[in-house]
Amino acid sequence: MKNAIIYIPGKGGSAKEAEYYRKFFNDDFDIIGFDYKSKNPWDAKVEFSNYFDSIISKYNKIILIANSLGAYFTLISLADKKIEKAMLTSPIVDMERLILDMMISENVSKEELRIKKEIETSFGEILSWEYLTYVIKDTINWNIPTEVLYGENDTLTSIDTINNFVKKTNANLTIMSGGEHWFHTKEQMEFLDKWFKRYI
Repeated sequence: MKNAIIYIPGKGGSAKEAEYYRKFFNDDFDIIGFDYKSKNPWDAKVEFSNYFDSIISKYNKIILIANSLGAYFTLISLADKKIEKAMLTSPIVDMERLILDMMISENVSKEELRIKKEIETSFGEILSWEYLTYVIKDTINWNIPTEVLYGENDTLTSIDTINNFVKKTNANLTIMSGGEHWFHTKEQMEFLDKWFKRYI
């Protein structure tokens, strides 16, 4: 049986980005981009679980690569699946904290959001009471061997939040000095490549 690399993009990303990682693996591995449709965590839990259940039996082992929001959906959906290892880049690991930080920046209180149900932010995101109350209750319980790549200047996840996550899950953390949430510059991609080669 072959092995599989499953790539899970972040918000606005594409499953086609999976091809970037082909250079790291030989022909024993299928490289698969997961083109999920879910926008909410409760939908992602069903979609991600069903997708992995449909392919796990076809492969000897599965390694995950997930970015940002895709990593968050992975963490809440796939903890009980037969996954060899996870490589997470700029993962969202505390959605409650992220939403509360956005509310603070927009001067929106919990009470206001509870009454209005949804509030559009100045930066185009929708604050949702349903989403917030769901993520408060749905905590991450993750014990799959995991490597995390984090940019020092990530504006979505603080260093304290990422440290809490790696401590709780026994993940290994690599921090790029001056790195951002979105790894895209030549220097950042070179750093990502070195990290990936070292820990895969």
